[in-house]
Amino acid sequence: MDSKRLILATLLSALVLIGFDYFFPQAPAHQPSQQVAQTAASQSAPASATGAGQAVVPRDSASATPADTSDGPDTRIAINAPSVQGSINLRGARLDDLVLKQYRETVKPDSPDVRVLSPVDTKRADFVDFGWRAATSDVPLALPNARTLWKASGTVLDADHPLTLSWDNGQGLTFEVALGVDKDYMFTVTQRVHNATGQSVALYPYYRVNRGYTPEETGGMLVHEGPIAVIDDRLNEGSYKSVRNDGVPPENVAWSHQGTGGWAGITDKYWLMAIVPDQTASVVGTYAWQAAQGQYQVGFTATAPVQVGAGQSASTQAHVFAGAKEVRLLEQYEHDLHIPMFWKAVDFGWLSFLTRPVFFVLDWLNSHLGSFGMALLTFTVIVKVAFLPLTIKQMRMTWKTSRLKPQVDLIRARHKDDPVVMQQQIMMLYRKEKVSLFGGFLPLFIQAPVFWCLYKDLYVTIEMRHAPFVGWVKDLSAQDPTNIFNLFGLIPFDPTHILPVLTLGAWPILYGASMFIMQKISASSTSIDPAQQKVMMFIPLLFTFFMAHQPVGLVIYYCWSNVLTAIQQIIIMGRLKAADAKPQLVAKK
Repeated sequence: MDSKRLILATLLSALVLIGFDYFFPQAPAHQPSQQVAQTAASQSAPASATGAGQAVVPRDSASATPADTSDGPDTRIAINAPSVQGSINLRGARLDDLVLKQYRETVKPDSPDVRVLSPVDTKRADFVDFGWRAATSDVPLALPNARTLWKASGTVLDADHPLTLSWDNGQGLTFEVALGVDKDYMFTVTQRVHNATGQSVALYPYYRVNRGYTPEETGGMLVHEGPIAVIDDRLNEGSYKSVRNDGVPPENVAWSHQGTGGWAGITDKYWLMAIVPDQTASVVGTYAWQAAQGQYQVGFTATAPVQVGAGQSASTQAHVFAGAKEVRLLEQYEHDLHIPMFWKAVDFGWLSFLTRPVFFVLDWLNSHLGSFGMALLTFTVIVKVAFLPLTIKQMRMTWKTSRLKPQVDLIRARHKDDPVVMQQQIMMLYRKEKVSLFGGFLPLFIQAPVFWCLYKDLYVTIEMRHAPFVGWVKDLSAQDPTNIFNLFGLIPFDPTHILPVLTLGAWPILYGASMFIMQKISASSTSIDPAQQKVMMFIPLLFTFFMAHQPVGLVIYYCWSNVLTAIQQIIIMGRLKAADAKPQLVAKK
């Protein structure tokens, strides 16, 4: 009976791994960065200049065409902060060129820095724009658009030197954009309007992130990628498909929500572009789709226009995040800038009340041990110690069940023609000997959430990305880079080019070996018939190939867990056998 439960539990675990492999495919290699020249070619004005937000605010008024919006080469101002570098396009006042200094595309030393923002005329356009819309069309106003050429107050934007862009519309309105950046990934954008027209002007400010392509969603069902927003403490996660299907003309808005403050943007597995409006302002957040340009837009527009009286000035402020989703940094921004639930940019999932604490334990161990690999090994020991009472209980039940097997076989033989009576007699025997059939499964059920939390954290947190371990492991979040089918690199070819399943690294092989040894130890303490033994022989092989496609950090965790489990079994079963033999020796005397 116990061996059947062991086989069933093992097969169920195999199905879980099959589900992981099917629903949560591994991410392919990062796309190469788009190189951006400091002086880019002329960009065509996208429809975004008059696109998203038209469903929730009045349309733009007719605009004059100032001389400084004519075609010509773009002018750029450099960005050079501690964590980011790139440039601002003065044509349209766009944030559209940004790379992260601390992150590379691959683990290779010469790999390019990760790019999070790219101009509109590149294949993978990601950029941030902002501006104003007229509240009425009664008086034609020239407002800044995608072709407006702004003037800058300096030559570089860094953490110590903010920058101000300015533009005069020739009708008495002067627009300014004050830009600042901190030591990490947060920009401050303050838009100002100075009114010298002699009459009051009403304008709606807007801020948007834009994506000019549909990326390959690498996370499957495990991690959200695409539009994301938190407004009024409610999380909304949109998909690219839903935005395209629902963002139909004339409004182009697939989703909108009115509230106070919040944040919204477009998230990737590890990177985020987000707009954080004034947390006291009433705004409308939208997901929009511009079909003509193949462009997604996520952002905010004020629900009420800003009234700029004659001879007066008005301003509005927002923050723009463009960078890595570092968990502790997001929480710091959440605290310092009062951004609601900013930590949810990292998709910890429905079990976030478990996955987040597990991450913080791993991160704390890493900060003290200097290695996420060592943190995993130490965490495994902590889990084993925490579940030791349950493990002892499970093994005691296993030992008792094994001892009762001769009596169970006798009952089966005696009542083989009456299955109902046979089961009743077996259950009476188990109750008499205080054997719980569920006891063997209890540790498995309780430890399953820990397995899930580790899998989730390894997959979604950037802290695990490119985290090295000893030997050939350079990235705990990726699968083992070695492969037995090319003799671990001795033969210069990649077998997966022939057949994707031809991948089997050293750590999955070690895991399979540890599982085989653990089964041998378990078999020595239980009674398994030869047919069941043959079935059990194939299970470590099956798991070995499944684990070959999982993050190597998870494989290391399970391999080390099997070793500790085997040691536990040897010690605990030895003591149980000794305790069982002691009364027999006393009886003989």
